[in-house]
Amino acid sequence: MSMLLTGGDGYIGWPTAVRIASRTDEQVVLVDNFARRDWVETVGSTSATPVHPMAERLEAANEVHDGRSLSFVEGDLTDGEFVDRLIRIHEPETIVHTAAQPSAPYSQLSRDRANFTQHNNLQATRNLLWSLGEHGLKETHFIETTTTGVYGAPAFPIPEGGATMEHRGERDDVPFPAMAGSWYHLTKCHDAANMRLAHDQFDIPVSDVRTAITHGTETAETAADPRLGTRFDFDYYFGVVVHRFCAQAVAGYPITVYGRGEQRKPFIALEDAVEGLTRLALADPSERPADHTVYNQVARAISIVEIAETVADVANEFGLGVEVEHVENPRSEDETHAMEIENDRYEALIGGQSTSFEASVRSILETLLEHEDVIVAHEDRFLPDVLSEG
Repeated sequence: MSMLLTGGDGYIGWPTAVRIASRTDEQVVLVDNFARRDWVETVGSTSATPVHPMAERLEAANEVHDGRSLSFVEGDLTDGEFVDRLIRIHEPETIVHTAAQPSAPYSQLSRDRANFTQHNNLQATRNLLWSLGEHGLKETHFIETTTTGVYGAPAFPIPEGGATMEHRGERDDVPFPAMAGSWYHLTKCHDAANMRLAHDQFDIPVSDVRTAITHGTETAETAADPRLGTRFDFDYYFGVVVHRFCAQAVAGYPITVYGRGEQRKPFIALEDAVEGLTRLALADPSERPADHTVYNQVARAISIVEIAETVADVANEFGLGVEVEHVENPRSEDETHAMEIENDRYEALIGGQSTSFEASVRSILETLLEHEDVIVAHEDRFLPDVLSEG
């Protein structure tokens, strides 16, 4: 048997694949259709760091990490026949599902992009789950990176997956209600519900890994060879806030905080996110969750203002001398929400975070200074604009 990792060309998928392959002799089959590269290009941006062709990536991974078995299949997971053939041929013992259109702003651009995001993300997940069910692969551990964005911004500490509901004097444990704030985040709410149903109907063990906003440019494995680097998006549509702030600092552009920026968001370093997925993927069969289990893949919640100030302080160590500016918020959100999120199950899985936020920012800036020309050439992508729809 083998392991499938979808989204193998992606920001989290690629370094996770390399780490898994470096720790196992089991065949690790990557799946992707390279759509992320096209989506970023359509918004006029690019990765700040080089993203090498998959053939070069695989060659480097097999050279640097002891020639472990890492292979690649190109295909579209929304194609049911392709997915069915993939599952039938490989009969995976584990699936790590990281493939998705991951951008909330991109999903908000137009009806077409909202519809595309919903179809792409939901169809891919349903195809994988149904194929496992139809082929009777009840022992296959299905692991998906969803998002902490499914929780919204409730005014109480967010539990790790479920909640206790009380109504008319009666209490019961229920799945946390879907409170997504974008068409993208809503796809992960639906995925969470579909995974729960697939577990009930097909008896598939499911790990729903609700990944926080992830920051960083490399992991221990990808840093070993330039060809192993993962992508780094810094534009408004695909670049997370930490990356955008760091890129602005490198370009000499003011760090722009939308509105008051006092709201806290959940974050995790790429190194720790990859480690969590790897440990779940390589868990001994006797120790794998047999149920439907939710993990809040979060290190801690940080306010947007604190992020901006930390980036500015670290940037000054490099002599960049940037300023923090507040601009009108293009998003509809509570700018003072003090998020609290429980992560005991995830902390126990990885044994605590290994990378502090400040250390991650320093590493990001060191990397981006090597690619300053790319960032300066695309600095007009830092802020949102209106893209025409053909």
